[in-house]
Amino acid sequence: MNRSLADRIVNAVLYEGYILYPYRPSVKNRQRWTFGGLYPAAYYRQTRGSESAENRTECIVRGNADTTIEVTVRFLHLTQRQVGEFLTPLKVWPEKDEDVPAFERVESLRCGNREFHTWQEAEEREVAVQKLNLGVLRDCSHRCVFVFDDRRWREPIAAEDGKYDGILLREQQSLAGEVDASVVALTEELFRLTVVVRNLTLLETPASRDDALMRTLVSAHTLLGVNGGEFISLVDPPTDYRDAANTCRSVGVWPALVGDPARADTMLASPIILYDYPRVAPESPGDLFDATEIDEILSLRILTLTDDEKRQAIAVDERARALLERTESLGAEELLGLHGTIRERSAQESSPHAERENRARGHDGL
Repeated sequence: MNRSLADRIVNAVLYEGYILYPYRPSVKNRQRWTFGGLYPAAYYRQTRGSESAENRTECIVRGNADTTIEVTVRFLHLTQRQVGEFLTPLKVWPEKDEDVPAFERVESLRCGNREFHTWQEAEEREVAVQKLNLGVLRDCSHRCVFVFDDRRWREPIAAEDGKYDGILLREQQSLAGEVDASVVALTEELFRLTVVVRNLTLLETPASRDDALMRTLVSAHTLLGVNGGEFISLVDPPTDYRDAANTCRSVGVWPALVGDPARADTMLASPIILYDYPRVAPESPGDLFDATEIDEILSLRILTLTDDEKRQAIAVDERARALLERTESLGAEELLGLHGTIRERSAQESSPHAERENRARGHDGL
């Protein structure tokens, strides 16, 4: 599996819509975390199937019984961040959590030139399944169970005078899930690989969407690698393999080849639709957390934010701070470079399914 070439695409998928524009408490989508969420089964039943508890990836591998498969599942684990304000600033921070005095939970706290907001953060999680042999998988499926324990931690909010005006409380709920991998031999050299990712986290219902989200595998997707074989494109399969490709039924994800086009050894099962071998445009100065939009439009939109709006955005997330600083540092030539780049297509990109890439480029990449 060629992770170095695939990681930029994978990260663009993982953080799709994370802090677009960027988000801040006063301006945000009605619902965040809209792509690839795998919710607890109890919430799936509560919503009568409108939210998913599992996804399913099916793809074709050309190889033999000795060919090995790598399976990596990635998702975001949400963290609830609560701001607390002390009635009287502390001169010294207590050594033990139980000695922290009472505080008031607030939506936001201004401390000098900084603001802190109650918000949802996200931590990257990765589940790497052991290398799997096609011959073994053909005879017996493989199940990998994973658990991420709940945890709580605190961070002091210090003022410029050295006193502590407040506290940040962070909390993660436990997550549990499983990855099931199996193989069906279609011919001597063709195998249909199936990977199912399920959320096994317990949840008391009825539950709000926010409660369920804290126990959800957010932006879940699967990265597959093959050694001693190759994946067959499902977007534009060769004629000889089209019938085999048509037997695949993926649910909740879209498998597309990524990485080195000469190798066909890496496939990404993404919660958003991609063409084979998607690329992040080289003009893109960095992530804008919306892989389907235009860098130029988003950058200009960010530059119109007022100082107060920028301060609110920075208070939300360190990624927002980095995004603002990078955008404001763009020079005139860099901004001009985001405006309508035309590229010649390679033979790979000239297929009917890759037509969308033959347009003005200079966007966040997909």
